[in-house]
Amino acid sequence: MLRTAHDLLWRRIALLNWIALSCGFCLALLAGRIELSGRTSFFFLSWNLALAVIPLCFAVAAHAVRRTRWKLLSLPLLGPWLLFFPNAPYILTDLMHLKHRAPVPLWYDLVMLLAFALTGLFVGYLSLHLAEDVLKRTLNRTFAVLGVVMVLFLSAFGIYLGRVLRWNSWDVVYAPRSLALDIAQPVLHPFRHDQVWLMTALLGVLLISGYYLVKGIGTQASTERA
Repeated sequence: MLRTAHDLLWRRIALLNWIALSCGFCLALLAGRIELSGRTSFFFLSWNLALAVIPLCFAVAAHAVRRTRWKLLSLPLLGPWLLFFPNAPYILTDLMHLKHRAPVPLWYDLVMLLAFALTGLFVGYLSLHLAEDVLKRTLNRTFAVLGVVMVLFLSAFGIYLGRVLRWNSWDVVYAPRSLALDIAQPVLHPFRHDQVWLMTALLGVLLISGYYLVKGIGTQASTERA
């Protein structure tokens, strides 16, 4: 399986290099801001970026297992992938922290926040593409497409849980009962939580549109090279 994972990564080495460069650029911007301001108030961005990379690791592992004779074992690996995946698009909401904080120019913070947000989002989309391929080849294409749509809407709801209610992925283990109660409220009383579902719907459509736009650009580029 390790050899299969190595082959998978090697075939995508150019893309992984760009991811590494993007992450390095983000961290360099963060280091520059700390130097300019003398404060570490945006250090949380590095943690959020690390959380966005975790689902990619699970997706690579699932994709590698799928290429072995034990391909059905790839599906359980999508469980922890799904648990951590909302952290990737969640990083988009860090744009809410944008405001002028002297002595750092506003445009510098804008570039830094956009760098982290877009890198996290595209890393998430790559992991989703791998997970979609696992579902397509292990089950069927229709299930894979429906799975992508469902995952992105669930991620939008996960962003609500994280940004508004301040839950984290590991709270599934540390505070499952309280988390389940907070999830149940908008599900059982949807009309009392219309803002929750409006936020979920709009973010879900945004994430789906972005995913298929990026995927379409990649497909078009592959076709032109062929």
